[in-house]
Amino acid sequence: MSNATTSTSRGFTFGMFWEVIRTGIVELWAHKVRSLLTLTLLMLGVFALVVMTSVLDGLMDKISTGFAGMSWDGTVRIAQKTPETGEERKRFAMSPGLRYEDLGRIASQNPKVLAFLPRAQKNVPVRITGDTERIFVSGVTADYAQMMNRPISIGRGLTEDDQRRRSTVAVVGATLASKLFGGADPVGRDLVADGVPFRIVGVQAPGMIFSDENYFDANGILIPLETYIDRMDPAHKLAQVTVKLRNQADMGEISAMLLGRVRQAHHGIEDVEVVDLDAEAAKSYQNFLEQMRGWKVVLLSLAGTVLLVGGVGVLSVMLISFSDRRFEIGLRKALGASDEEIFIQFLLEAVVLAAIGAALGTVSGAILCQALSASFPYGLVINPMGLLTAWLVALVLAVVFGLYPAFRAMRLSPMEAMR
Repeated sequence: MSNATTSTSRGFTFGMFWEVIRTGIVELWAHKVRSLLTLTLLMLGVFALVVMTSVLDGLMDKISTGFAGMSWDGTVRIAQKTPETGEERKRFAMSPGLRYEDLGRIASQNPKVLAFLPRAQKNVPVRITGDTERIFVSGVTADYAQMMNRPISIGRGLTEDDQRRRSTVAVVGATLASKLFGGADPVGRDLVADGVPFRIVGVQAPGMIFSDENYFDANGILIPLETYIDRMDPAHKLAQVTVKLRNQADMGEISAMLLGRVRQAHHGIEDVEVVDLDAEAAKSYQNFLEQMRGWKVVLLSLAGTVLLVGGVGVLSVMLISFSDRRFEIGLRKALGASDEEIFIQFLLEAVVLAAIGAALGTVSGAILCQALSASFPYGLVINPMGLLTAWLVALVLAVVFGLYPAFRAMRLSPMEAMR
């Protein structure tokens, strides 16, 4: 007897649930415009939450990859210091500034230093295939590309032999190569930069732009430092010297050593500054994280507002459904339906309405994430927490806004409903 009762109860529950789904779909179809607006708002809310949380995750991956690609870990930079007072201007004027000739003293070997990477740079006109563009020409050493994560996609990079021979060869940045040559292979072609002819031997691989040096390299050419000094800058000025350390813990000691070497080279004048690039990158990354937190609050608030308006739409649909079905409610109560069954039916109809909207939003969000996936380094995967949150918010709002119509339906007397 107990098993038969349980089986009957389960059958009734399933039948009621199926009736709720069927009735909900019929109600949606019967009031197409109103239902479309409600479903659209719910769909947009879920869609926004799914896409925004997934895109924010993708951006985090992309930005983190970009910061890692700067290769600023354990790195300091020596650059010319800008005078801030009249006295500093007078004192700095007595120094020739940071020059190629300083490298003999600054870059002398130290067991705690992995590499010294001097860089000279200027913006010059370049002529190729009859057109003239202004580009950045940077003189660097052969180990610059490896140490600063500038991989070569076509051809080869600069070599020590290029430096020794002072060869007029150039490695073109990915952005500049695309601009000047489109999809063609530029290796072996010639260009004239500031009146000096260069043979292109390689093209840098595309990368994300997260620093001035990244931008200059992508939009310019790299040539051997000695060639730059001999052919393009009689003053032998250096823009900076990047120093890669073996151990980040030696940062303070190495910075003090570098300043001391520059003072000796500049006759006691300290006209340069040493910048901890690793600390600068960490500061920039923290600023990025703070901005991301602000954007998360703004975007999630917008998505929540859309879902809230969708919940109001559910309330409207259920109230109209209640008004249209008063006779049906009274008839069902007269035939023995309990208040709890009527209450559960109306509440479930509101949940079904929200679930349909959430399902449409999930599918739309997944399609858009798939379309955007190629733009992110690790693809774009739907954030499970964002998806779960979107569904929970949609269903909770449906329950909250469905309570009032469900209570009204539950408390309606058969005589009043069938009058």
